[in-house]
Amino acid sequence: VGINGAKEKEINLLIAKEIRRLLEKEKIEVIMVREKDEELGKSKVEDLKYRVKIMNEVSPILAVSIHQNSYHEENVFGAQVFYYQTSTEGEKAAGIIQDALQKVNPDNTKKIKANNTYYILKKTEVPTVIVECGFLSNYKEAQKLVTEDYQKSVAEAVAEGILSYIKENE
Repeated sequence: VGINGAKEKEINLLIAKEIRRLLEKEKIEVIMVREKDEELGKSKVEDLKYRVKIMNEVSPILAVSIHQNSYHEENVFGAQVFYYQTSTEGEKAAGIIQDALQKVNPDNTKKIKANNTYYILKKTEVPTVIVECGFLSNYKEAQKLVTEDYQKSVAEAVAEGILSYIKENE
């Protein structure tokens, strides 16, 4: 829950659905892990395992997990893309998507970040990125993240990045 009371899961789903709409318009097949506000397991671990199972079974060109970030210091802001530290394709996709997100907020100084502990990054067998669209702990950014216009801007940037990554890998 954000500093403004916004629920991360609701923002994530709205942005993900808009990304799907934009990609399908470009004739890209999109498989959503969830379509509505529901848990995919009885626990957080079970939920994550189920998500990874779907990603590995479907074996997409790229798996993208949409999230909102938070930090104990309220002044921290900006979208940031994470990838598994040994995945060269994940790193490439993260860089392309991060570049597209910079257009949404040119003041954002965040760079892509390697990670070896996030379950989804660690356990997927396909290039995977986690897109943290902004910080719900930053009041100004949290207020933007609940607006349809800003969600669409973020979704457009992520979709643009995904399309660029796909085109580079054709």
